[in-house]
Amino acid sequence: MDLNEFQAKELFRKYGIPIPQGNVAHSTEEAVQAASANPRVVIKAQVLTGGRGKAGGIKVANTIREVEDGAGEILSMSIKGFKVNKVLVEEQLDIKKELYLCVVLDRENEGYKLIFSETGGIDIEELARREPENIKTTNIEPFPGLVPFQLREILHSLGEETKKYAREIYQIMNRLYTLFIETDAKLAEINPLVVTGEGKCVACDAKVSIDDNALFRHSELLSCRLPEDEIPLEREAREKGLSYIKMEGNIGCLVNGAGLAMATMDVLKHYGGSPANFLDIGGGAKAKQVKDALEIINKDTGVNTIFINIFGGIVRCDLVAEGILKAKKELNIKKKLVIRLIGTNDQKAYEMLDREGLRVFTGMADAAIKAVELAKEI
Repeated sequence: MDLNEFQAKELFRKYGIPIPQGNVAHSTEEAVQAASANPRVVIKAQVLTGGRGKAGGIKVANTIREVEDGAGEILSMSIKGFKVNKVLVEEQLDIKKELYLCVVLDRENEGYKLIFSETGGIDIEELARREPENIKTTNIEPFPGLVPFQLREILHSLGEETKKYAREIYQIMNRLYTLFIETDAKLAEINPLVVTGEGKCVACDAKVSIDDNALFRHSELLSCRLPEDEIPLEREAREKGLSYIKMEGNIGCLVNGAGLAMATMDVLKHYGGSPANFLDIGGGAKAKQVKDALEIINKDTGVNTIFINIFGGIVRCDLVAEGILKAKKELNIKKKLVIRLIGTNDQKAYEMLDREGLRVFTGMADAAIKAVELAKEI
């Protein structure tokens, strides 16, 4: 679960990480009210995607009129498909230096990673590509966790100007790591962590992503999931217990098992197709899950072909076939169907589908080629 910037900063505040003063506004009137005491503010779109600044979703204002105009413009925007329905109105900071700090889950090394750079800002990815030596990375073992000597090594390598703020940076690193661990986060990032003209270190931006699988331990964070921030089909899938991620293609994918779902997208791309989604109905799916999944894919107006790819290990192919037939009848599905079924009770499934005039493939490559071919038809 990704948090909005204002939600992540509220977490930062609770963990003692300094943040600018600011308020959330859902309208130009609220933005003006938030800036009434001090109109020298930064107005930031609150959407669950990056690239806000480059898209025009961050504006600096020095007068109430500029606040009104800037908030109105941002609230009328969509950024990477996300409608902006709220902004964060924050005090301007006198920025002397921008740093980068991040704690992230490191699956490859079965631990965590702390990443720090004396150069932060919107071009951090370009810096990592162009000057990787300026990105300092520290591997953290789950036990004993982040230990003081690791932070001292990073701070010892700071430039003379940045070393003046080593104590504050040390504290923020420790607090960000504590937040990361205690909230079961996958990512906790400050970009930029700024040094102000007054010599204070402040988290100018905030990004936190919580592991969905750990949310049962964090009921206090469930309120951070705002319906208006979610893609409607993804929200519907989550409520029905399905793993679904919306993409840009025209071939809807219904698959059981995350590995097979990834392979399905790969094979479609290999044969020139474009997947419209990742959708895993689970290894033990029944007819209802199949019907629910087809209902979600059928609502995607960008999809013209649905590729159903099922390996019946735990799941029974005849139950999948039952779900397909029920959905086709009750949902009035007009999109083209390509079905690949193999595994437990597959012969029974073939007979059920054949009676309804639906052809079934046994080979994944053959089925993918057919799906790509149908998707290209006008």
